[in-house]
Amino acid sequence: MSTREQYAPGAASGAEIRKEGEKWTLVLVRDLPHPPAKVWKALTDPEHLREWAPFDSDRNLGAVGTAKLSTVGAPTPHVTETQVKRANAPKVLEFSWGGQDIRWELEPLASGGTRLTLWHNIDRNFISMGAAGWHICFDVLERFLAGQPIGRIVGPEAMKFGGWQRLNAEYAKQFGVENPGWPSRPRT
Repeated sequence: MSTREQYAPGAASGAEIRKEGEKWTLVLVRDLPHPPAKVWKALTDPEHLREWAPFDSDRNLGAVGTAKLSTVGAPTPHVTETQVKRANAPKVLEFSWGGQDIRWELEPLASGGTRLTLWHNIDRNFISMGAAGWHICFDVLERFLAGQPIGRIVGPEAMKFGGWQRLNAEYAKQFGVENPGWPSRPRT
């Protein structure tokens, strides 16, 4: 039984970046030993989202239409209206969050589990931070689905967390971007 205090994220893995013009997309892939229907519920049900996601939703995200997402851990309350553009259970979920497009894809595995892929359009300057944050969210999601919830670790709390700094640096190196966790050096 793992606890929040014992949790430490593994090495940076399962992430890549795609670039189209000036648009950057973070792609994270994680294989989960749970069926797509169970993973879908964790991605759409507001009570499940409260266990792991970096935002709360005022409604189930499993249907197309408007929802309000509240960013957790923001210095001031930050609520954005979002449009769920696609909700094809339990395969594809698309919506925007804070002006950024998010797409979840769930692919059944032969083992009975799910390959979960997140596509997140994110500013290049924050792409390694986003990867580190989502990595921790995925870890917390995995434990929640396994019936061993440790509570979500998001926002400023995640950044204070020891493993986040290391993940941020590892992803920055993998992606070939400057690590935004430290003051940038003046360009000469």
